[in-house]
Amino acid sequence: MPLSDVTVTIDLVKPSGLVGLGNPLILTEKTGTSTIKKFTDITAVKEDFVETTTAYKKAAAVFAQKHRPASLTIATYDPAATGGISSPAGAVAEYYDKDWFFVLTADADLAEQIAVADFIEAKKFKMYVAKTIDSESRNAFKSNAYDYIINFYHPIVNQEVDAALVGELGSQTVGSITWKFKTLTGITPIDVDSTELGLIHEDGAIAYVNKAGTPQTSEGIVASKEYIDVMHGKSWIKVNIENSIQSAFANNGKIPFDHRGINLLDDQITTVLQQGFINGIIAENADGKPLYTVTAKSREELPAEEMSKRIYGGLAFSFELAGAIHEAKIQGEILA
Repeated sequence: MPLSDVTVTIDLVKPSGLVGLGNPLILTEKTGTSTIKKFTDITAVKEDFVETTTAYKKAAAVFAQKHRPASLTIATYDPAATGGISSPAGAVAEYYDKDWFFVLTADADLAEQIAVADFIEAKKFKMYVAKTIDSESRNAFKSNAYDYIINFYHPIVNQEVDAALVGELGSQTVGSITWKFKTLTGITPIDVDSTELGLIHEDGAIAYVNKAGTPQTSEGIVASKEYIDVMHGKSWIKVNIENSIQSAFANNGKIPFDHRGINLLDDQITTVLQQGFINGIIAENADGKPLYTVTAKSREELPAEEMSKRIYGGLAFSFELAGAIHEAKIQGEILA
């Protein structure tokens, strides 16, 4: 995350019963000093990475999608480097604060994939989409129950499903879609029956299959079996609130430590949550009202020590997730 004076913590509570977050980063091997570069089309990628490289193939899969992002970024590492960036985990750590949200690995083996996953999971903000090709690699992610890792199982060679997934869905408005039922350009569905597909889902993975004659993503879950749109939405709320309040600090000569300043910060959070509601992250009640609350303690309710240090810790918010319907069970009868 960039430098900030604002920290937002969101606990995902499951009751009983203005920033886009879609930019892809591709990590790839390349001899020489590590570099990071943004590309806006596949022709530009070809100037740096020949068509036979996995980096080029992943970039091509991203740009081939109907809802492709405006750009993608490729960062390199050299396994032979001494004292430089020699692994995908090293590259993702070095470039973590750059402008990207979904990371893809082009040349990583399973151990390197897990190292990237461990790093991303510890940060609890951005996401890694891992392509797995067999039960061993699929189960390696299952055992860690990652919340920020998408495990896309696809044993068909030379098809970059991870890149296609991010290219098609990552840059669509956060909260407006579920990641299930989606068709990807250039990807062939795998041939599995319902039992095998159930095992894939049980492993916390998703697949690309035919349903009712339509190629589509089989589920929309991360490795922990939480839903991708939930985790994506959680990150959207977090970064937009942090940015909104940081901007308020920067754009005001001074925010007074009284009801005026507190109301200003309250308004910043409310504005973000309202946009989250409009986007589809936050649920609405039967009267069409958004299901979120914002609370702000008054100056008089705060410890004197906080005021002396100019730290306001009296803001809190909560919201109910809109979620999505992924299955329908319908009962009917025929009257003779």
